[in-house]
Amino acid sequence: MTRPFLDPRSAHQKIAATLRRQITRGDLAPGSQLPSTPALMAAHNVAGTTVQKALQMLKEEELLIGQPGKGVFVQGGTQQSISPEIYMPPAGPGEPYRWITEAEKRSQRGSVTLVEVAVVRPPYEVRRALGLEEAGQALLRKQILHLDDQPTELTEAYYPLDLADGTAMMESRKVKGGTPTLLAELGYPPRSFTDEVSSEIPTEEEVLALQLPRDMPVMLTFRIVRSDGQRPIEVSLMTKAAHRYRMRYSIALP
Repeated sequence: MTRPFLDPRSAHQKIAATLRRQITRGDLAPGSQLPSTPALMAAHNVAGTTVQKALQMLKEEELLIGQPGKGVFVQGGTQQSISPEIYMPPAGPGEPYRWITEAEKRSQRGSVTLVEVAVVRPPYEVRRALGLEEAGQALLRKQILHLDDQPTELTEAYYPLDLADGTAMMESRKVKGGTPTLLAELGYPPRSFTDEVSSEIPTEEEVLALQLPRDMPVMLTFRIVRSDGQRPIEVSLMTKAAHRYRMRYSIALP
């Protein structure tokens, strides 16, 4: 007889997971008060210290906040949906990067911090997507994208050297309108993209860049952007905090 599978997580992790899902899916709205510690103890049949550990996890994730003498309240809200296709078209003449203009439409403030610009040997899957040899190189542009000063996404974008060489992309400064605009001006407009989205355990760099709480996975998107003739013009690894954001894809069926 097959033994039943048991949840290996500790009791406080399971309680935190239940409350987190209620918060991110909107069942516990921002500003609402959580049940008291005794009520949570009774509901989950655990000790008070276990409940406090669960609540502390969610406070570190900025989903809950304690108000002395009043109780514990929901501070965060539902996950923010991000639609990747709206960022693909090049910015119009004189317009800033679409990350900034799209944030303004949502009454948010978008900003970009350029972390690194370098010619590197890309990771295996990037080399394969760009059609590079084992020792092949590409241009890396690494950025942190912010919404309302909160780090939202760590992006590692790789570009073929024959496209980037001699352009502003090679310089350690932001590109006006973003790299899609520059590539379009060079005759390589984005025509399609393929995303592979996975849940991953964050690296130390990702934890620091995104200011992640303990034991929080990240959402990793591996994207290949193609221009005319299906030529790959950009391959990106985009990492987001899994508890803050979700991806929204709208696909029209034939």
